[in-house]
Amino acid sequence: MAALRRVVIVGGGTAGWMTAAALAKLLPGRCAIRLVESEAIGIVGVGEATLPHIRAFNDRLGIDEAEFMATTRATFKLGIEFTNWGAIGDSYIHPFGTFGDGKGEIPFHHYWLRLKQAGVDVAPLEQYSVGCMTARLNRFAPPSRNAEELSSTFGYAYQFDANLFGPYLRTVAEGAGVRRTEGKIVTVERDGERGDIASVTLENGERIEGDLFVDCSGFRSLLLGETLSEPFEDWSHWLPNDRAMAMPCRTETALTPYTGVIAMPGGWRWRIPLQHRTGNGYVYASAFLSDDAAADALRQAVEGEPLADPRPLRFKAGRRRRSWVNNCIGVGLASGFLEPLESTSIYLIQAAITLLLELFPEREISDVDRDEFNRMIDLEYDRIRDFLILHYHATRRDDSEFWNYVRTMSIPDSLAEKMELFRRRGRVVKYREGVFLDASWVSVYLGQGVFPQGHDMRADAPPADQLLQAMERLRGEVARTAASMPDHRTYIAQHCAMAAA
Repeated sequence: MAALRRVVIVGGGTAGWMTAAALAKLLPGRCAIRLVESEAIGIVGVGEATLPHIRAFNDRLGIDEAEFMATTRATFKLGIEFTNWGAIGDSYIHPFGTFGDGKGEIPFHHYWLRLKQAGVDVAPLEQYSVGCMTARLNRFAPPSRNAEELSSTFGYAYQFDANLFGPYLRTVAEGAGVRRTEGKIVTVERDGERGDIASVTLENGERIEGDLFVDCSGFRSLLLGETLSEPFEDWSHWLPNDRAMAMPCRTETALTPYTGVIAMPGGWRWRIPLQHRTGNGYVYASAFLSDDAAADALRQAVEGEPLADPRPLRFKAGRRRRSWVNNCIGVGLASGFLEPLESTSIYLIQAAITLLLELFPEREISDVDRDEFNRMIDLEYDRIRDFLILHYHATRRDDSEFWNYVRTMSIPDSLAEKMELFRRRGRVVKYREGVFLDASWVSVYLGQGVFPQGHDMRADAPPADQLLQAMERLRGEVARTAASMPDHRTYIAQHCAMAAA
């Protein structure tokens, strides 16, 4: 087989254009890239919140942050605030960064747990996080690059208009040589001997051949699901939300540097503040809430003037059994879906692209490379799945059928083991692969009332009075560091404001 030279990407949107831009920019001259999309087929994008990993992706592509943010009308994101999850009235922030100063031999929360378990009146854990406290003050400045400084202990991501991100990446990709073809695919042809995809044919009769096909066709999964019949693993038993109502409104409240996630009787509601509007949506389970009731609840909950009627979306949690089959790789929704509770959609796209770059075939596609790709993607999906389930299962809410179901449902053994280890001694299971680190799990466990019986015994080394004094000094330093940062809206206006309408 000759060198693999022709890559055909089916579908545009965020997944398609991220893939196209990355292959063109990071494997220059390696292959001819053609992206096929139809303007008649809309994209799912309803406003997007991301994880800090997107910054590394943009940097690798040479994307200027200020230009990117102005073009996509983005805001900064220091974490996610969860309201009413453990119980009605609760609020906690899952920060992008550490608790404490990040320098200790053991995770900071063990020192905090030691004092709490001894009955000491210690401040809430988030007051020892620069990311949390900066978010609470609606402030922002980039973290320091000096690891010795307290202001280096947090990270950030973006909140942007998903309908503008794809077109922005299209300019990057086409500038690097990607060829775009407008058209709707009507047939897919497979090689009779190998079962590989050989070509796609458009409505106008044009036939496009390829060596490697990347399926970015969204929920339809035209190539991976429909053509190759790769089975879908349904996770709706653990993640029953299967609908969303999305509705933008004018931004009339604070331009928060974090995404808001507010638990509702039938699921949860998102709030994503952008420069020009605020994205809102109600994610819910149709088994417990009707579409009309969800739309009405969303209308009543939004904080500004609605800019459109609620738009319905339907989905199912789960993933394809394999994401790379024959000569076809599913990226994004074509591969699987996990609700946007922890803003993982673009991360999963990025993870697949990164693996594709690392395992890109030199000549013939290798079973070893394909198996490694599938192993790694499965790990990403499975571990994010467990993290999402934790949010639902670790609740004391019993005010609706939905919360009674998720609180009492059976959970995967992998999550049950993680929870038991944390309950026993405050330990977070560590993995070499996986997106969420200690602080992420700790913020959800403690924020939703999963409190350990013990802690790491090494936290007992310092005398209690000295430890409390040191923690109080740290809390003061965190507060001063956060208060020294500029207002979030002011920082955006000075550095990356969108063009005036």
